Amino acid sequence: MAKNYVSNKNESARLFKSNFLELFTHVHFTVPLIVYVPVVTYFLYKGVADPVLTGWNVAGLFFGGVLAWTLTEYLLHRYVFHYEPTSAMGKKLHFLMHGVHHDYPNDSLRLVMPPVISVPLAALFYALFYFLLGETFLPPFFAGFIVGYLFYDMINYATPPATMKATPI
Repeated sequence: MAKNYVSNKNESARLFKSNFLELFTHVHFTVPLIVYVPVVTYFLYKGVADPVLTGWNVAGLFFGGVLAWTLTEYLLHRYVFHYEPTSAMGKKLHFLMHGVHHDYPNDSLRLVMPPVISVPLAALFYALFYFLLGETFLPPFFAGFIVGYLFYDMINYATPPATMKATPI
């Protein structure tokens, strides 16, 4: 069954009455790069500069981080972003988090995650990985995790939104 979209034009739905809050929901695709490339650079430097880690350790941890992002993104997308809430508040929250992306697939300013959401999420994952990996192994792993996120965001932006449409069987 084909899915019907609210709009296939490059237009936005208003999410908040407040102009201030609305401002944070529109993001140019370069913003995640501007925010996170310095983070990746810093953590890769920390990994390479650590005398305990070899080049192979850094590379393995980095690619482990990319794989961890891939699994994380799948799980978040499958079980959080495509969860079908039953309460009115849950439906509203779901639409704010991800539903608007599917109802307005050509909205070029809502194809990447706003930093107001991605930065706190990155901080939570950083804390989780710090707990699991410790101070030595964390930097290259976290750099890989963030690179995985950046690749995902950039591919999501570059992929024609028409691919989001369900194909009838």
